[in-house]
Formats: sequence, structure tokens, C-alpha cells
Amino acid sequence: MANRDEVKGKVDNLKGRAKQAYGAVTGDKRKEAEGAAERIKGAVQEKIGKAKKSAAEEIEDDEDET
Repeated sequence: MANRDEVKGKVDNLKGRAKQAYGAVTGDKRKEAEGAAERIKGAVQEKIGKAKKSAAEEIEDDEDET
């Protein structure tokens, strides 16, 4: 199950992709750059969420073994 960081990251990533595409289609370089930055931010946040989930699963596994 995805955690809050993963979901927020995916949403930001998708919004960034849309903004970047809009900028590319309209020739608005500023919007395109904003979209790229938002996409990268979302991807990083999603990876942080996955790392948190992985760490929590490891802790649960360690607790189950003891």
C-alpha cells in the first residue's frame, strides 16, 4: 500500500508532466521548466515514500523474527 509521500509524489509528478507538456505545446518555456521541476520534485518525493515504506517493512520483519 502506498504511503502519503508516494501518493503526493505521483500527483506532483503527473501535474508536472502536464504543465511541462502544456509549456512545450504553447512554446511557454517558463511553464515547461516549472513542469520539469515539479516532475522531478514529485519523483524524489515518491522515492522517499518508497524508502520509508521499505524501512518500515524491514523493521516489521525484524520484529517478527524476534
